[in-house]
Amino acid sequence: MILSSSPLRAAVAHAARAAALSTARAVATLLAILFLASGAGAQQRAQGIQSGDLHRLRSVTDVQLSPDGEFIAYVVSNRERPGRPYSQIWLMEVASGQARRLGTEAETGSGPRWSPDGRWIAYLGRDGDRSGIVVRRPDGSGRRLVAEVQGSNHPLPGTGERLSWAPDSRRIAFVSATPGPEPPEAGSAGDPIVITRYLYRTTGGDGTSYFSDNRRLHIFTVDIESGAVHQLTDGTYNEHSLDWSPVGDEILFVSNREPDPDRYFNHDLFTVRVNDGLIRRLTSLEGVVYRPSWSPDGRSIAFQGTRRGLTSSETTMEDTRVWVMSADGGERRELAADLDNRHGVPGWSYDGRFVYFPVQERGNVRLYRVATAPGGRPEPVIVEHGRVGGWAMGPRNEIAYAFHTPDDMPQLYHRTAQSVRRLTDLNRGLLAERAIAEIEAFTFMAFDGLEVEAFLTKPYGLGEGTTHPLIVMIKGGPHGQQGPIFDARAQAFATEGWATLMVNYRGSTGYGQAFTDAIFGDQNGREAMDVLQGTDAAARRFPWIDRNRIGVEGGSYGGQLSMWLITQTDRYAAAIPRAGISNLISFNYLSYYHDYLAVEFGGFPHQGGIMDKLWERSPIRYVAQVRTPVMLVHGLNDHNVPRAESEQFFIALQDVGVETVLVLYPRAGHGIGETAQVVDLTDRSIAWYRRHFQGRGGGLTNR
Repeated sequence: MILSSSPLRAAVAHAARAAALSTARAVATLLAILFLASGAGAQQRAQGIQSGDLHRLRSVTDVQLSPDGEFIAYVVSNRERPGRPYSQIWLMEVASGQARRLGTEAETGSGPRWSPDGRWIAYLGRDGDRSGIVVRRPDGSGRRLVAEVQGSNHPLPGTGERLSWAPDSRRIAFVSATPGPEPPEAGSAGDPIVITRYLYRTTGGDGTSYFSDNRRLHIFTVDIESGAVHQLTDGTYNEHSLDWSPVGDEILFVSNREPDPDRYFNHDLFTVRVNDGLIRRLTSLEGVVYRPSWSPDGRSIAFQGTRRGLTSSETTMEDTRVWVMSADGGERRELAADLDNRHGVPGWSYDGRFVYFPVQERGNVRLYRVATAPGGRPEPVIVEHGRVGGWAMGPRNEIAYAFHTPDDMPQLYHRTAQSVRRLTDLNRGLLAERAIAEIEAFTFMAFDGLEVEAFLTKPYGLGEGTTHPLIVMIKGGPHGQQGPIFDARAQAFATEGWATLMVNYRGSTGYGQAFTDAIFGDQNGREAMDVLQGTDAAARRFPWIDRNRIGVEGGSYGGQLSMWLITQTDRYAAAIPRAGISNLISFNYLSYYHDYLAVEFGGFPHQGGIMDKLWERSPIRYVAQVRTPVMLVHGLNDHNVPRAESEQFFIALQDVGVETVLVLYPRAGHGIGETAQVVDLTDRSIAWYRRHFQGRGGGLTNR
């Protein structure tokens, strides 16, 4: 391999040594300062995580091993600059652990992918005011933007690989947007806006647009030497999730070819022939297909998929499973059918004997593998408490991966059959100064005998004779999971002396399909009781919890459930619903996606009395029963859950006479993304809880 040649190795090693020397000098200076101020340092360490620490926290996301397994390209997410977190690409030599940034401090990039011959790394980056595919050699030289990439703000263009190398390392396939056949929906000033598409809104979040740009994603190739770009697909559909065949003749992709893909979400697998653009359809399934990949010999394809005939475009109640089939679309079979949990993105071992994939299990994300030969059984590979993030296989079945633990953000790890090494420690300086709160898992029996798991983050300052408030932090989804991982918001609350409780209520993933299905047709029902009973169970098992000082909050579905709970009980001293749904009917028709509740309730609102059920389960219907002070939070450009859901609940609460404040964040979509805004929200939340806990005792108290 090219990376094994001595000139390139020497160049990369030299650059890494220079970066390491600079880092070593900085660390030595810092250690000297800390040594001279050891008294202050000891006092500093006694503190827990602060809201402002978010600016200093860094994490590893995407991870890619070089073809010879000797280098890792990985992405680091940073928060020091104003605005949203930004990504930079780093390169590490596995043997030495020496790392350096691929580019200058000012450069950003994402999605690094090695060429098959190891000579190049391609990624999505910028060159001045242009953005697109950038290639450069692993030693940092030869940087150039080879193809501009156009995006789309349409809500459902798809997910999966955005670029893929040809096996000869001379071309790259990528997706880019082109104008669709519809006229622009936003006319010139004073002209009417004519809506024709079922999905006419954008996803929001950038504050620049409200309507879909009606663009379509299509497949292109670029020759990295000449820069010649060739468009392979066109039409009114979106193509995405690419993988170039190892044979070199076809590119695998995913597309929704329903007659009206805006109304019916149904992705299938296709290939396009590189030399003439001929498209071959491989599947016509009831369910939805995601993230395919070729086997190393090009004879088989692995992919994620569901079985059910109606899958939501936003979230899915049905667990995705890993499947394999032959390259012609035949002999399709499910791998690990008896592994009853949600399966993640599959990847092949170099010899093609195994398919690896993450699995959600009881708040964790673990890595499994299954032999592709008939009768293969799932084998656990990474089972520690925490979550596997981005991961990649090497030629000797070694694995590089990001791992999110209970005491740190995701860091880079390397695993072989003989050893496991942690390769990055990006937050060492900060975490050396901070105490990290402990997380304890426990289970309790719900009212109907169902076992439910919860995770309690213990407060700082816990000691003999102290009592502490509790914040119930409800996850979104409703499908998804909370678990034993470092959460900066929970840690900041722990610093205040407050415990936090996360309940994986029924409907959550990681506990089997039946557990996930248990919320069907029952939103704001039995899962809400799970949260209430989890609160009671925590208070019984941890007597230091002050039952008079309990707050409740959550985002998205967690915001909805927070709204619902305060209409059903007054046990919470304060509430902070974020991006919550107060009116299921208005949400269904104002959000940019309209199939979510159809999947959750078994039909569209106008069918089978579902409209009445949605109103029955809408928090705003019971607003007169609210006594809890409420701080509502919403992104100004949220089109997933339109801000009208918080606005109407705010007015209704004001009418009732409940103490209420509405906080809207400019430029924010579904979730607060800018670091300074996240810090502001954390500080506002602490102030809100402090104020309303104070009337019930306030702070730490002695029993």
